[in-house]
Amino acid sequence: MKKILIVEDEQKIRKVIKSYLQDEYNIFEAVNGKEALSLFKTKNFDLIILDLMLPEISGEEVCQTIRQVSEVPIIMLTAKSSEENKIEGFDYGADDYLTKPFSPRELLARTRAILRRSGNQNRASIISLNRGEFKIYPDEMTVKKEGQECDLTSTEFKILMTLINNAGQVLSREQLADQVMGLEFSGFDRTIDAHIKNIRKKMNLDKDQYIVTVYGAGYKFTGDI
Repeated sequence: MKKILIVEDEQKIRKVIKSYLQDEYNIFEAVNGKEALSLFKTKNFDLIILDLMLPEISGEEVCQTIRQVSEVPIIMLTAKSSEENKIEGFDYGADDYLTKPFSPRELLARTRAILRRSGNQNRASIISLNRGEFKIYPDEMTVKKEGQECDLTSTEFKILMTLINNAGQVLSREQLADQVMGLEFSGFDRTIDAHIKNIRKKMNLDKDQYIVTVYGAGYKFTGDI
């Protein structure tokens, strides 16, 4: 059974989340950032549900610390609801972002979608871009540029692979969100934009190198594969 860590200081919220997830997953709980990082070091979690406004250590710092060593999927669940908060969350390394008050059923659906896609990646052995400038390892969900790993999150990697698997085809933000996250797009256009921005930054790409912005339509992948 897959292991999920819930990091939330409000007991009532932890209880609600656990009640919806415990039939399908092995649930662990942390009430502050310090406890979360301690548990993370001792368990191999499959997904983390992370509040941001935590005692001891903030959720943002917890996310950054985890991202230094792991690409475990992270869903940020927080009362910080502005668009800028969401952009910052993805910049910290979140795979998904859900604001409070939230629907437990939607959280369960997002959890299922992320975990399902974590286990169903394209399984080509190695994908080489531009005669080896980049090497992509689908089994390991890693991207390397001239031997150096680019440290994409699982969601960023899935977006990149979706674009590569549909090379030359323009994919809308809605299509990318649906294929990668498995949910109908909620109208937050900058969610996908934030992930694309992170992919370009981590792979040190120029704006339209490999991943081309098609204004008013979406994105497409170009280049030698």
